[in-house]
Amino acid sequence: MISKLLIVTTGGTIDKIYFDEKSDYQIGEPQISQILNAMNVAFEFEVSSVLRKDSLNMNERDRNLIRDVVAASDTRHVLITHGTDTMVETASVLQNLTDKTIVLTGSLNPARFRDSDAIFNIGCAVGAVQSLPPGVYITMNGKVWDPARVRKNRRENRFEPL
Repeated sequence: MISKLLIVTTGGTIDKIYFDEKSDYQIGEPQISQILNAMNVAFEFEVSSVLRKDSLNMNERDRNLIRDVVAASDTRHVLITHGTDTMVETASVLQNLTDKTIVLTGSLNPARFRDSDAIFNIGCAVGAVQSLPPGVYITMNGKVWDPARVRKNRRENRFEPL
């Protein structure tokens, strides 16, 4: 059981806003607070918006910033919303934080879209972060993944085992 959940937002598709037919977008305000409040969750959470980037634009400095924010928190349960394209790379940077349960999730469609997978993935991540032992995990497509044994299949637009 968690006493408080730290949610670190980094951008990615989950928070994208599309403006026109050409898919021009910007990363908007993090959506997870509105989602969790609408679901009337029974736990306390804090949202720390660290970045607003597409994960393809993240670099080593960004990943180290995410790690530093998570490491500095006294919260032992952490959920990170992240772009799906480089989620695995960020998870590998977090591996040395062995005293926390860290779950990364995102979405393949923006949370603002009616048929988005965002709410489902966030729900899976909330369940995972409460029930898994300390370590780093990815939740996507209804599964909990070991980051060292998963990849994003861009052609099929889903995560799959290596």
